[in-house]
Amino acid sequence: MTRTITLSLDINDRRYDVEVEPRVTLLDALRDHVGLTGTKKGCDQGQCGACTCHVDGKRVLSCLMLAAQAEGHVITTIEGLAPEAGALHPVQAAFMENDAFQCGYCTPGQIMSAVACIREGHAGSDEEIREYMSGNLCRCGAYNNIVAAVRQAAEMADA
Repeated sequence: MTRTITLSLDINDRRYDVEVEPRVTLLDALRDHVGLTGTKKGCDQGQCGACTCHVDGKRVLSCLMLAAQAEGHVITTIEGLAPEAGALHPVQAAFMENDAFQCGYCTPGQIMSAVACIREGHAGSDEEIREYMSGNLCRCGAYNNIVAAVRQAAEMADA
């Protein structure tokens, strides 16, 4: 018999009560139990960044965090990033304007990391952006456009 626990998770300004096994990751809880599939499962080992979301405003690799660890914290996924339905977050808009994606699989994690990179004050130069975005891999190689998008969004935030 598999033991389960009931968690109350605050995700994108909404509370979700989920029943999961204690070993379920935040990533699997988001995708399989809540139905928020924007957060992607890439390597499932914390190496690619596709699963990046925010917990209490800080970026985390949701494949390495247990769902139980997220209870009582504020979780933001790519679905909750935009200020209102139908609108784009400035980083999302910058990604579109700079064609900062090809296949798009890594894009949600890239955007979530970019938002944190800017918020943390690490977008002062292209080199700094590359360093602080280095945990997010893009198999298509859209790095130059990603850096340009982060730079543009950071400049907009400063204005």
